[in-house]
Amino acid sequence: MTRQSAVAALAALMLVGAAHARDAADLVLYHGKVLTVDKEFSIKSAIVVKDGKILAVGDDTLAEKYDAPTRIDLKGRTLMPGFMDNHLHPMTQGKRAIDAENARSVADIQSMLRAKAKELGPGEWITGFGWAEVNLKENRNLTRKDLDVASPANPVVLTRAGGHSSVGNSLALKAAGITRTTEDPQRGVIEHFTDGEPNGIIRERSDLYTSMVPPDKPEDLRPGLVAVMKGLPALGITSMNIASASIADELVKPGEPQKPIRGLTFKRLQSIYHDYGDVLPRAAVQISYPGPGLLATYPHKTGYGDDRLKLGAIGEAPGVDGGFTGPTAWTTHDYNGQPGFKGRGNYPNDADLQAIADDVAKSGWQLGLHSIGDAAINQAVRVWVAALKKYPQKDARWYLAHFTMIPTSETLDAMVKNNILANAQPNFLYTLENRYVETLSGYDLEHNNPVAVPARRGVFVSFGSDNLPIDPRVGLYAAVTRKGLTGKRVYGPEEGVSIQEAIRMYTYSPTFLSWDENKKGTLEPGKFADFIILDSDPLTLPPEKLLTLKVLQTFIGGKKVYSASN
Repeated sequence: MTRQSAVAALAALMLVGAAHARDAADLVLYHGKVLTVDKEFSIKSAIVVKDGKILAVGDDTLAEKYDAPTRIDLKGRTLMPGFMDNHLHPMTQGKRAIDAENARSVADIQSMLRAKAKELGPGEWITGFGWAEVNLKENRNLTRKDLDVASPANPVVLTRAGGHSSVGNSLALKAAGITRTTEDPQRGVIEHFTDGEPNGIIRERSDLYTSMVPPDKPEDLRPGLVAVMKGLPALGITSMNIASASIADELVKPGEPQKPIRGLTFKRLQSIYHDYGDVLPRAAVQISYPGPGLLATYPHKTGYGDDRLKLGAIGEAPGVDGGFTGPTAWTTHDYNGQPGFKGRGNYPNDADLQAIADDVAKSGWQLGLHSIGDAAINQAVRVWVAALKKYPQKDARWYLAHFTMIPTSETLDAMVKNNILANAQPNFLYTLENRYVETLSGYDLEHNNPVAVPARRGVFVSFGSDNLPIDPRVGLYAAVTRKGLTGKRVYGPEEGVSIQEAIRMYTYSPTFLSWDENKKGTLEPGKFADFIILDSDPLTLPPEKLLTLKVLQTFIGGKKVYSASN
């Protein structure tokens, strides 16, 4: 072979090699049904990931174009963006708590109390969270008499799922100084038996009990809290709006003695995310309003942080009203069978709520307080509009946490005009069906937890759970079928949305709460590789079967953080 022909042959080989060379990536998934949830809700079959972000989405030729150390044949399974829960409370309990959430009868509660009383000894407080009458075979609320039988020597306070009411035993009532003549506290209701004696249930003011319980040390609660958050990807949750924490441990109030800081704080979450952030859902953190003037002393505001953990709105607390788990949600119509009772508004005068909203707006924070009943929603929007007019914010994105009832037409128009968002939890319709039937009627009952009607008016709606329960499948099911836990009735079918719309509201829409719509929520090049693989296709699954969906794998930033096989 001549020198000239050898050079030509080498050049030809180089050309062949170049033609077969693949671009580098970290992860390639192919042979699937990829729901991009983009503007057109495009469906592809392959996705490519590099450096934690989506590099390409398309057909199966991508599997040939890119070389990656990890290649997954989806074998026809569905891949879609991870869920973002717009209102989630990561919670854990200390050594005093019983597992009330998993009780299925009054006897279960009593058995747990006896065991805990024996463990702690006489006189020690016993707590618990998460019981619900619909979970008990007796299908009724607990009372102090149920608790007294099992715990005559220990004060007990058990908070209902949702957190808007608690039941205490006789020792707890005595410790709180509550008798048959005690007047209802501000923003709360003390329930009574027919003979006038308190039955142990306090709506909205559980602090009358819990303030007397010795607080758990944060370091003791931390492992349980980490475990709870590590478990969220198993439900397909890759992002969340934590509701709520505080900045109390970073504020110093002159002249006020330091008190133990209960509950979750942004500082404690920063520590957790420093150690475990790569396996936890991304989070924006709502902060309870700290008090007049204190926001101005804090160096940060909404948006501070990074793509794993950052500050969100001044949110959840103090609420504009109560909730239907109390029930004390503030409505414009009387509760069924309770003439004159319309729940409890926490701000009888707009001026008191206006002072909070003005302080938040002036300080440059986002605002998203708890607003459930239609009367509360009307008031909140009225106040939000006034605050933003006085202290304008560019692209403010203030919102109403929960938005459980349809407000007036004027309120809906004001929400659209002022870009006030609806932070909804459609799963309430499912879990709290009995409460709505007990308290609401007519239009209010049919349109509880509205979605489609406000959305058609132009209101921006996103989905989450508020822990009732933390399970996106329940939210999807309720939003599409408009059925409750009994499955016997469709509530306001005109409020139902398609499965495509429900998926979008549980993946992409919540990103607007944290200005992350260009970073996550859809599967498009340049966005975070936060996605899940399902055992079934929710687009073709009969709506009644949505509760059976299973998450097989969850990826955050292209890293597998959950696998059902493990």
